[in-house]
Amino acid sequence: MTTIRDVYVVDAVRTPIGRFGGALASVRPDDLAAHVVRSLVERTPRLDPARIDDVVFGDANGAGEDNRDVARMAVLLAGLPVSVPGVTVNRLCGSGLEAVIQAARAVALGDASVVLAGGVESMSRAPWVLQKPERAFPAGHQQLHSTTLGWRMTNPAMPAEWTVPLGEGAEQIADKHGITREEQDAFALASHRKAADAWAAGLYEGEVVPYPGVELARDECIRDSTSMEALAKLKPAFRTEGGGTVTAGNASPLNDGAAALLIVDEDGLRETGREPLARIRTSAVTGIEPQLFGLGPVEAVRRALTKAGRSFADLTTFELNEAFAAQSLGCLAEWPELDPRLVNPRGGAIAIGHPLGASGARLAGSVAHQLAAAGSGTGLAALCIGVGQGLALVLER
Repeated sequence: MTTIRDVYVVDAVRTPIGRFGGALASVRPDDLAAHVVRSLVERTPRLDPARIDDVVFGDANGAGEDNRDVARMAVLLAGLPVSVPGVTVNRLCGSGLEAVIQAARAVALGDASVVLAGGVESMSRAPWVLQKPERAFPAGHQQLHSTTLGWRMTNPAMPAEWTVPLGEGAEQIADKHGITREEQDAFALASHRKAADAWAAGLYEGEVVPYPGVELARDECIRDSTSMEALAKLKPAFRTEGGGTVTAGNASPLNDGAAALLIVDEDGLRETGREPLARIRTSAVTGIEPQLFGLGPVEAVRRALTKAGRSFADLTTFELNEAFAAQSLGCLAEWPELDPRLVNPRGGAIAIGHPLGASGARLAGSVAHQLAAAGSGTGLAALCIGVGQGLALVLER
């Protein structure tokens, strides 16, 4: 019989999150991934890098410089021994958290003792792609598709209601729960203020590792001076004919960044010589109608808490990815037992940013750091996922 091992998060780091076309736009995604891998190893000098059993990285697009298994590229570029393997996973916006979950599962089952898990995305550098023609020598023009975000080259067999733009899906959630434009803007404003306050208080100093040679010490999309008045001036981005509520101001931006965690069992923990930040308990993944993707975390969170033998009342902190304010508020509406003050206490993706493949690892790392700062407690990390999924992870200390 297999003995399930305890799984610990020893450390977690991330880059500052760059805006689309901003400070990190000149940095390749494989170099971003290598930087957080290298940083984790350097921060744990007692750990022999050759003892790393695997490196698991999430990556949502993978169509450009992050092709050819970006996890393995990160291992090689970071200077780790060539004996250290790497695998890249894709669960779209949940890819980084999926990597953490897969790493934790391998450690829990005894397949590995020391694993690095994380995620990366450069939405700035995501390429345009050109489909091969169905026959040789086409005479007409060919279409380029952007791989930055959202549906492209959609299968015509997919029902049209499933393949609406992500922002239209957020509008449908706002309709479903009666969420107003003012409520969304207020949620976005709170995200910016909490993020700005957390940076000012030094709460990210032990977590963020700036990229060498790039002048970016803080998340680039935080707007310290924004206001309800400024947000109210922005036009709806998706329903432009009237009645729209989702704007660039109450949605997450396009971003670049990477994050990674060091995940170990008891033997690995002894080799690091460090006190763990937190312990990984349980996870859950669920599906939902694709257009209502934003509500994907609702059931995933409930299942993960149930498996952990916990309830919302046990939570110390909760990192919920803010793809859209409407989406986050829709989830909160379906969790009446949850104290909303526990959610994203250091700001969320609307302010910090949402580099698709990295976001889940950022959330898990943030929860681990917050639990370590508190000294004890139960934390949750959860994301909605395009095409209709939800993913959740429970950590404790």
